[in-house]
Amino acid sequence: MKKFFLTLLTIHLSLFTEAKAFSVKHNFDVHIGVFNASKSSFEYALQKDAYFVKSSVKTNGTFGLLYPFKANYFTDGRMEGSQFETLTYHYDSETLFNKRQKELVYDENGKPLYIIHKRNDKEKRKEVKKELYTEGTTDLQTVFAEMAKLYNEMKFCDSKMEVFDGTRRYDIVFKDIGQENLSKNKLSPYYGQAHKCSMYVNKIVGEEDDLLWQVTSNKPVYFWILEEQKTKHPFIARIFLPETPLGELNVYTTKVTVNE
Repeated sequence: MKKFFLTLLTIHLSLFTEAKAFSVKHNFDVHIGVFNASKSSFEYALQKDAYFVKSSVKTNGTFGLLYPFKANYFTDGRMEGSQFETLTYHYDSETLFNKRQKELVYDENGKPLYIIHKRNDKEKRKEVKKELYTEGTTDLQTVFAEMAKLYNEMKFCDSKMEVFDGTRRYDIVFKDIGQENLSKNKLSPYYGQAHKCSMYVNKIVGEEDDLLWQVTSNKPVYFWILEEQKTKHPFIARIFLPETPLGELNVYTTKVTVNE
């Protein structure tokens, strides 16, 4: 389930525009089936040669009682031309019975070396296996910075990114669908003529199965891009996944704050 929320958070990184210092913060609501599942925040900053992303999520209401969960995520790195290199990837999460932390440690060239897992009072360090084909990969959040740079230049979503999350290798494939009107909805103030894209996640190699990846490797996540009214920075206004174990998933952006 934590992977489920991480994907929702990281997809909002498709908002980068020009290579100058600015930050964008999102507040959004996640609805799963009949549940108003969580309230979350997501913020990223982009500078000339560096970036960072931080986000948080906490389940609420009835869903929070059934599945109490909160988490924080942080990624930073550097940019050299069109290349994004992750330098830090960290998350911590808490459920009813467990507290977890994960840190992916990179070398100076952005190559993942080892992963540190912490669960309650136990810590485990594990080297990254060579057979996972991690050369040239980025983490699950950074990949959206690459896609966003492409979108800003071409106004088009089509792209393919290679991702390593510490134990598994994925290809993330974005496909452009074109213009579509995003209807007005009482759950979000953002609507109008939007650019629609889709995202597929295909697992290449790694340990354990993950239900979210099984779903999205066959059925895409859809998202709609609008522009912030004053600054014209593009942002993700809505996300839709037609099928989850609990029903449809809808994510509504409730507030966008841009600082330049």
